[in-house]
Amino acid sequence: MTWWESVVLGLIQGLTEFLPVSSSGHLVLGKHVLGLSATSGDILFEVLVHFGTVMSIIYVYRSRLVVLINEGVAGLAAPSKWRRAYEADGGFRTGIHILLTMIPTGLVYVLFKDFFDAAFQDPRMASAMLLVTGLLLVLTELRPNPDGRMTAPKSLLVGLAQSAAIMPGISRSGATICTALYQNVKPEEAADFSFLMLLPVVVGATLLKVSEALQQVGDVNWLVLLLGTVVAFLSGIVAIRVVLTFVRRGKLSVFAVYCFLVGGLGLILI
Repeated sequence: MTWWESVVLGLIQGLTEFLPVSSSGHLVLGKHVLGLSATSGDILFEVLVHFGTVMSIIYVYRSRLVVLINEGVAGLAAPSKWRRAYEADGGFRTGIHILLTMIPTGLVYVLFKDFFDAAFQDPRMASAMLLVTGLLLVLTELRPNPDGRMTAPKSLLVGLAQSAAIMPGISRSGATICTALYQNVKPEEAADFSFLMLLPVVVGATLLKVSEALQQVGDVNWLVLLLGTVVAFLSGIVAIRVVLTFVRRGKLSVFAVYCFLVGGLGLILI
C-alpha cells in the first residue's frame, strides 16, 4: 500500500463510517477499484483506521461520554436503585440502551459470520446493498418531525438494524438512525445514539483482530499506515458534524441520491 492509497482508504473509512453511505461497502468497492487484495499490513491497517474513527467519536462526544461513564458506574454500583437511575439519569439510561443494542448485533454476527465474511469479497453485493441503504434513507420522509425518546424496546430494534449493517453496503449509521426515526425518536437523539452505540461494537471487533494484526507489525510501513489513521480521525470528525446538521434539518434522505448513484454504477460497471 502506497501513501496515497492509505490516504484514500483512510478518507473513505472516516467519511463513510458516519455518513449514511456505508463504510464497508465503500472499502470493498475502493479496494476493487484500486486493485488491492489482502496483503501484508491489511488487517493492521483496518485495525488502525477503525481506531481513528473511534477517536473521532470520543473527541466529538467527550463531554457526553464523561457523563455517561460517571452515571453508568454510579448506577451499576447500586443495584437497588437501578429503576430510579434508569428513569432519572440520562447517562445511565443511554448506557442500558447501548448494552441492549449489542444483544441482536452479537447474536447475528455469531450465527452468520461466515456469510458476512464471504460478502466482503463481492463488490456487486456491496453495490446492491447500497441501493437498499438509499431506500432506507428515502423512507425517513414517511416520518416527518419525530419527537419521541429512545426506549428499551426501540433500542433492541436499532440493535437489529445495526446487525443487518454488518453486510457491506448497508450503512450502519444510516440503518440505525433511520430505524430510530421510524420509531418516532427525535432526530438529534437518534443520531447521537447511533454514534455512541458504535463505540463498543468497533472496539470489540477491533480487539478480535488485534492478535492477527500484531503478526504483521514488523512487516509494514508504519508511516503509511499512521497517515491513513490520522486521515480517518480527521475526516470522521467532519462526517459526524455533517450528519448531525442534516439530521437536525430532516434532510437525511439527501444521501439516498449518492447511494443510488454509486450502487447503480457498481452493478453496471463491475
